Amino acid sequence: QVQLVESGGGLVQPGGSLRLSCAASRTIFSINVMGWYRQAPGKERELVATITSGARTNYADSVKGRFTISRDNGKNMVYLQMNSLKPEDTAVYYCNAVLNRINYWGKGTLVTVSS
Repeated sequence: QVQLVESGGGLVQPGGSLRLSCAASRTIFSINVMGWYRQAPGKERELVATITSGARTNYADSVKGRFTISRDNGKNMVYLQMNSLKPEDTAVYYCNAVLNRINYWGKGTLVTVSS
């Protein structure tokens, strides 16, 4: 099992930046895939970005070139650097880990992009 805790959300103006953090309760060295998902009001949860243990990344088309996912295995942390934020990025952002074919989720952190 693994517990995930997100932080770093908040209110930001369009064009601004935020860095989300995800702290894992155990070593993530052996967790092959970790990622960030988001759910906007009235919409389904969607993939934002994933990163493998080999640092291979994958991004949703809507965030390519603006968001960067990274992981620090030594600190058991996963990050999402979000730049050039748009109002449509407003959502609850969830950290995800796939361990032994089981999906684990954090409780989420709210990101609001508004002037």
